[in-house]
Amino acid sequence: MHVEELFKNIYRISVGLPNSPLKELNSYLIRDKERSLLIDTGFRIKACRDELVAGIEFLGEKPDAVDIFLTHMHADHSGLAAEISGPGSQIYLSKDDSVLLNGFLNARINWFGSAERDILAGMPNEIIENMATINPALMFAPVIHANFQIANDGDIIQVGGYAFRCVLTPGHTPGHMCLWEEHNRIMFTGDHVLFDITPNITAWPSVEDSLGSYLNSLSIIRNYPVSTALPGHRKSGNFHSRVEELLKHHENRLDDVTHIVKTAPGLSAYEVAGRMRWKIRASSWDEFPAAQKIFAVGECMSHLDYLRLRGLVRREIDGAVFRYYLS
Repeated sequence: MHVEELFKNIYRISVGLPNSPLKELNSYLIRDKERSLLIDTGFRIKACRDELVAGIEFLGEKPDAVDIFLTHMHADHSGLAAEISGPGSQIYLSKDDSVLLNGFLNARINWFGSAERDILAGMPNEIIENMATINPALMFAPVIHANFQIANDGDIIQVGGYAFRCVLTPGHTPGHMCLWEEHNRIMFTGDHVLFDITPNITAWPSVEDSLGSYLNSLSIIRNYPVSTALPGHRKSGNFHSRVEELLKHHENRLDDVTHIVKTAPGLSAYEVAGRMRWKIRASSWDEFPAAQKIFAVGECMSHLDYLRLRGLVRREIDGAVFRYYLS
C-alpha cells in the first residue's frame, strides 16, 4: 500500500493491478468532514480490495462511508465500487457508461452485447469463444448492482473544500468523465489523458466514430489551464504537451493504417492490427497475449472507422468478415 498527499485533503492511493500491463491504478481520496469522495476503485479481486481498503482506512475513513466517483465504467476503475460502498453512498457515473455497465450486470454479456463485432473484425474463434475468461474487463467487472447517481457534463461536486466540475470526455469509453477544479487548476483525467502509456480507443458499437469522439474531446480539454493533471494510471506530466503528443500519436497511427490498407488491400481488421506497430514485449503478432490482441483489434477498428467515415477507406463484406480497401 502506498498513500501520498497531493494537496490539502487530496490523496493518491496506489492500487496494484496484478497481471495487467497497466501495473497500477491511481485511486484518489478527497477527505471531507461530512462525506469523503473516492475516485475510481480497481479490479474486483482480493488484491485490489485489500490495498484500496487499507489506504482508505489509513486515512481514517471507513470504506462504506464514502461516496465514489467513477471516471468511467472499465473494470479497473469500477470493479469494487458497489462492493465497498455503503447504503448511504452515492456512486457517480455518466449516463452512457451507466447504461453499458448496467447492461453488463443484467446479462453478464460482452461489453459489446454479442460476438458480432469480433466476428466482423476477423477475430479467431478461439478468442471469441473464450472472451469472458481472456478479457480482464469482463473477468473483474462488478457483480453487485449499484444505484448510480448520474453525473452530467457541468455538474458540480463539492467536497473537501473544493468544487469539482464534471467534464464529459467521450472516447476511451462513450461516457468517460474528467473532474476539473478551477481554483487550483487540478484535472483528474481518468484514462482520457495518460502520460506513460496511450489510452486504448476502441470501436464501440453504440458510437459511430469512437476515435473522432476522442480526438474532439482532446481538442476541447486542451483549452483548460491545467497546472496539475492526476491520471488514472502511473505518473503525471505536462498536461498540454501530452495532449499534443496524443493528437500526433493518432495522426501517425492513421497514416500507418492507411499505408497498410494501401499496400495490402482486402485485409480484415484483425489482419490490419497484426501489421500495425505496437509497443509490447512480443516479437510478432502471433506471440501477442490474447487480451492484448483484443485491445489492439478494437483500436485498429476505431481507426478504420475514422478513415471510412471520412471517405479515405471503404469496407466490403466477405462472408462474415469486413475487408478494407482504399477509397
